[in-house]
Amino acid sequence: MPLAYISVLLWGWMVTLHPFYISLCDLRYNPTSQKVEMTQKIFWDDLEKGLDNAYQQKVNILKPENPETLNLLIKKYLADKVSISVNGTSLNMNYLGYEVEEDAVWVYLESNRTNTPKEVNVRNEILLDDFEEQQNVINFDLNGKIKSLLLHPASRKGTLKFD
Repeated sequence: MPLAYISVLLWGWMVTLHPFYISLCDLRYNPTSQKVEMTQKIFWDDLEKGLDNAYQQKVNILKPENPETLNLLIKKYLADKVSISVNGTSLNMNYLGYEVEEDAVWVYLESNRTNTPKEVNVRNEILLDDFEEQQNVINFDLNGKIKSLLLHPASRKGTLKFD
């Protein structure tokens, strides 16, 4: 069974067993807009700790005192912790926003225009400095063909190749 399907099944199971330290990053190339669309799912309590550790600023994701400040912190955190390049060219990921769903935060980003991916390099260090057990699952969908990476503190980046 491909890692992408296993990660989806495990996510629901792990929500009930938290403290599992995992995030899920779904990347998809949109051939119409020629952009990479990114959806990042993170347990909100873990993200609060990551933001506090990174910027020495306590936040409450469920009831933020200042939603604009929280948005800026999340945007900065993702920019600091995630980088993606396609065919050797770094993508500028534009932060679109976030929403809370049950135990997790969904963060949405979209790249500038890029050519159809043949090689994708991903660095995803979300929460890797906060939890030694942290794992970040990366799924990249190119026209229905999904390739996956599993990143962790000892392996913070990886490469996906498409034919």
